[in-house]
Amino acid sequence: MSLFRRKSIEAFEADMKKSELKRVLGKWSLTAIGIGAIIGGGIFVLTGTGAYYHAGPALALSFIIAGIACVFAALCYSEFASMIPVEGSAYAYAYGTIGEIFAWIIGWGLVLEYAMGSMTVAVSWSGYFNKLIGLFGVHLPNWLTQDPGSYQGTGFSMNLPATIIVLLVTALLVKGTKEAAKANNIIVVVKVSAVLFVIIVGAFCVHSANWVPFIPEATQIIEGTKVHEAYGWGGIISGAAAIFFAYVGFDAVSTQAGEAINPKKDVPFAIIASLLVCTVLYILVSLVLTGMMNYHDFNPLGKYPNAIKAPVAMAFEIAGMPWAVFIITVAATVGLISVLMVMMLGQSRIFLGMSKDGLIPKFFSELHPVNKTPYKNSIFLGVIIALVAGFTPINTLADMTSFGTLFAFTMVCIAVWLLRVREPNLQRNFKVPALPVIAVCGICINVFLMYNLDHRAQLLSFAWLALGLVIYFAYSKGNSKLNNQ
Repeated sequence: MSLFRRKSIEAFEADMKKSELKRVLGKWSLTAIGIGAIIGGGIFVLTGTGAYYHAGPALALSFIIAGIACVFAALCYSEFASMIPVEGSAYAYAYGTIGEIFAWIIGWGLVLEYAMGSMTVAVSWSGYFNKLIGLFGVHLPNWLTQDPGSYQGTGFSMNLPATIIVLLVTALLVKGTKEAAKANNIIVVVKVSAVLFVIIVGAFCVHSANWVPFIPEATQIIEGTKVHEAYGWGGIISGAAAIFFAYVGFDAVSTQAGEAINPKKDVPFAIIASLLVCTVLYILVSLVLTGMMNYHDFNPLGKYPNAIKAPVAMAFEIAGMPWAVFIITVAATVGLISVLMVMMLGQSRIFLGMSKDGLIPKFFSELHPVNKTPYKNSIFLGVIIALVAGFTPINTLADMTSFGTLFAFTMVCIAVWLLRVREPNLQRNFKVPALPVIAVCGICINVFLMYNLDHRAQLLSFAWLALGLVIYFAYSKGNSKLNNQ
């Protein structure tokens, strides 16, 4: 049946040989891309909301659960990357195993993950940028830092910093992958140094009384008409689903396989290494943060209303270390740029893969004659993301990003298991140990976390997938290269 037609492994290998992308990324550059994507909004933004609205001091357990869910998916990604080292990530893996319709749905879900993630990070960056320039006494008017939905005044308004940073990152990506990777490597060093600073210096400001009780009793948090179920084991699980956005990014390593020097070995290494490093850092930061501040103090209507937006900086401000606030704010402002860079890089490479297969117009796979980057693709996405980030109120984007990620992870766990059964003799430079167990665990925990996401975000995500099916049957199915061989 044409809906389930598959792209052969030989066809992927032929695409690799014909590819004009420059292979410039080594093992450590790929690992830095993974760390650059993962460390960002999770530590600098979501820790406050995770502690107050979900898990309390047990936020560290939420990070452990989310990290375990990622490990199962990361192992499956690694086996695929060792066999099909091309740009496109989970989309390409599904195309070679389950069939075209599933590949399209996954690709469309990844568009959701990376586009929504880019917009969310751009808005988060804007908040930290405003805080940074505020430390020097510079204050932009509200109508230039708030989208029309959030602006309380009258007349025109937009989030100008969010728009500008997206356009600047787009320009860097058009310039070349090697240049973007170099910039990312520098930023990753700054970010990891800042995170280690938070862990080491913050550990001396921990008050163990803030960890008691470690798992608070389940209760409801009422804010106006909104009711949040919080704490207890239910809060830990919902916290894992909510902060899953913090782990979005390690799969971005697999989108760079087309530009890796030795993709079959280096991509699996980078996926697993970046995930393990970031999981340990996340757990330690969440323990330090909830030890420095009582989880109730992250209440946006309480004594420290800004704690929910910039929790790490606020914790050090309360601890009487304004100089540390400056270091953290600079690191967050710079660090979020690399998250945005990797998100947009991954997004453009998925479009590149889908365009090569004829599922979206050829426009998206045209490379720059000198830089050999998909420049039209990058510019198109950059303008869309810049406009949405500048003019749209972003409330449920993090949850929608998590949905797209969890959906892709689930499909990858299914696909790698299916391919092992269908074609057991394929060369695999990396094999998932105890695959049936790992795949089942990955599928179950990812579906469970999807179920625990915000209901509105679930509905919007399903609407996005439905729109994708309309586009597939209207355009992609008939224009697919497999359909026109």
